[in-house]
This record gives sequence, structure tokens and C-alpha cells, in this order.
Amino acid sequence: MENNRKQKLIEMGPAALADALLNLAVHSDKADDLIEQLIATPKENVQRFKKKLSGLKHSRRFVDWRGASSFSRELEMLLQNLKSGVDDPLTGVELVAAFYEADNTIFEMCDDSSGNIGEVFRYDAKELFVDYAKRCNDKEKIADIILKVNQKDNYGIRDTLIDCAGECLPEDVIRTMIATLQKWADKEKDEYGKRHHLMLIESLARQIKDAKLFEKTRIASWGKLSTAALIDIARVYLESGNVETAHSWLKKIPDDETFQAYERDKLLEEIYQKQGDSEKLTELLFQKFRFYHSMDTLQALLDVIGHDKRDDVIGDETRQILKTSRLRESHAEFFISIGKIDEAEEYLLGRAEQLNGNHYGSLLSLAETMEAEDRHLVTSLMYRGLLISILERGYTKAYPHGIRYLKKLDKLAASVVDWKEFNHHAAFKAQIIQAHGRKRSFWSKYER
Repeated sequence: MENNRKQKLIEMGPAALADALLNLAVHSDKADDLIEQLIATPKENVQRFKKKLSGLKHSRRFVDWRGASSFSRELEMLLQNLKSGVDDPLTGVELVAAFYEADNTIFEMCDDSSGNIGEVFRYDAKELFVDYAKRCNDKEKIADIILKVNQKDNYGIRDTLIDCAGECLPEDVIRTMIATLQKWADKEKDEYGKRHHLMLIESLARQIKDAKLFEKTRIASWGKLSTAALIDIARVYLESGNVETAHSWLKKIPDDETFQAYERDKLLEEIYQKQGDSEKLTELLFQKFRFYHSMDTLQALLDVIGHDKRDDVIGDETRQILKTSRLRESHAEFFISIGKIDEAEEYLLGRAEQLNGNHYGSLLSLAETMEAEDRHLVTSLMYRGLLISILERGYTKAYPHGIRYLKKLDKLAASVVDWKEFNHHAAFKAQIIQAHGRKRSFWSKYER
């Protein structure tokens, strides 16, 4: 379809297309801008970019959060014009750097609570910078430009260019940058300013896989190392291929430390794999599986111990889960994911008093699944929890959902053969009418 339209446009000839584009430009600033970009010389396109960037700096308008998305597209178009109009790599690098240096103006003239504007700097501008920088032969000049831009970074956005240095600069040039940053840090009297330079060194050290330099810089920056710092140092050593040193840094973290436990365990998993320590790896994966039962954690475990042990592992864990008294929706979700619907029903019925309608996302999903499996009693109990949560909070915006749940309960009641120790639907309904009968807006809509 698209190729057919393109061919028809080609057949119309250049004169007809030029007239159509000019007519469109009368009603569209973007079309008019595209025409100017197409007919301009490279030198004129450079001037156009500079003029638009200067226009932003002198603009008095303010873009609120509702207009941030449109403003981000305007900035993207500005960069696109640069990409289309400037071929010289060094000129392109300099102009993208000028765009980063306009960050103060751009962020002060808008509300970027949505993050749309920041993404233009972190993705669109960065990709364009790297594209130009890769094609530029004067790598020392590019390094100087990156450092110049990063002397100040009031909005935490300019370091994007530091973080991508490894994509466009050789190691010897990056080491020269590190030496310059270290000199700046040594001369800096302001603690925040010094730490800023050291953080840039950390980024560059990681990119060239110099874990020792990363470690040294992190210690110089923060002194006493936190759990997060220990994990960061271990990660860089692992990335640089020094598995044993990475492991030694992780051992410094107390076993009962829960902060960033997920990140630590991911690193340990990779370390054990590289060390060939199947015993430690199995132990770690069992811990992760028991902490959070899911198909992913089960699969990771079976990949190591063998899929022939699947039934044994599931059988053991099923017995352990059914012995626990505290309800965790994830346990029921796990039973469902492995096809154990009977066990999921047993688990939920045995902990029905803990069903909490405030856990809307997980509880509704479980209710819908059990309803599809014709487990009407446990389904009713979960919908009761969802309904009670809405009524107790008096959340009027959710009343339509509550009414839907109550009507579903009315319908399900006819299918429940054995209510076991739970109240029949009529008794439950009488209870909520007694407790919430004064919520007239709910009951009037329900009765309609």
C-alpha cells in the first residue's frame, strides 16, 4: 500500500509535488521548516540551527507540563534539521554540544515533570553526537568538547556525553580525559564540585574496564563505602573480567543486608556461573525461588539442576507453601502458572480472611482466573474483598466497579453448591447493607 502511494507520487512529477508542498507550507510551520531545510546549503543549515537555538535562549514563553510533549517534539525536529543539514562531523559535534549547553535555558522555560525533555538530551541528542563523533578524525578535539561541556552540569544531563565517550573515543584519549578531570578534582575546593568530577572519572573508568581506578575513585569520592558502592565496585570488576575480586567485594556485604539484594544476587549468580561453582549457584537459585515463586525463578533453577527434577521441586514447594499461614498472592499465582488449580483454590480458601481488596491488581486477576476455572466459591470470596475495599474507603469513582462486583456476586451465588464455613450470599449482602446502606449513590446505581 505504502509503495503504491509512493509510486503514484513519483509519477506526478517534481513540479506537482513542489506545488503541493508549498501549499502545505502555507498552513504548516513544520512543512515550511522542512522546505527551508531541503533547499538550504550546509552553511545555511548551520546558521538556521544556531538561529533557532538562540531564539530559545531569548524566548520568554513558558511551557507547562501539558505542552512538554509538544515542546520535546520541537526539540527533536531541531536536532533532525541538524542531522539532515550538516555533514561535517566536527561541525556536527560542536553544534550538538551547543545544544547541551543550552540546557539551562531549555529546562528553565518548561515543566519537565513528565521527563520528555530530558529524554531528548539522553537519547536523541546523544545518538546524534555519537554519530558525528565516530566519523570525526580529531578525537582529541571531541574529548576537549566533552570536557568543556561537563565543567558544569546544573541539570544532571550533560554527563550523558561522558557516559557515551567509550562509543566514539579510543582508550588513550579517554585516559587523557581522566587525567584532566583528576586535576580539576584536586584543585576543587567545593565538595560537591569535586564529587562531580570524580563521578565523571568513575564513568570513564568503567567504560575502559579499569576497575582499580573505579574503586580508587569511589573511595576518594565517598570515603566509607555503602552497600550500593560495594555492589558497584564488584560489578565493574566483574565487567572487567576479574571474577574473584568482584566476589571478594560482594563478601563485604553482610548476609542479612536486604538493600539492593536483587542486584547483589544477580551478580553472585553470574560469578558462580563463571567460577563453575554449581553448588553455590544451586543454593542461591533455590533461595531466590523460595523467596519469590514464579515460572522465571523456577526455570532458572531447573536450568542448573536439570529439568528432570521439575516434579520433585514443585512437589516439595507445594507442600511447604500449603503449610504457611500468611497469604501471599504470588503463591496462588504460581500454582496457577504451573497448572495446579486445585492447590491454588485450597491455598486461597484456607486464608480467605486475609484476602485484601486493597491489593486490587493481583486479587482481581486471581478472581478472573478462578472464575474462568468455575471455582465459584473462592471467586466469590475474592470479589467480596474487592467490593468491601471500595465501600469501606467510600471511593465514589470506583463505585461502578463495586456495582459490577456485586452484580457478579449475585450471579455467582446461584452456582455455589457448598458455602462451607463462609456466609451465604444473602447473609453477606445483608451485612454490607447494614454497614454501608447510607451510601445512597452506590445503592441507587446498583438498583438501577
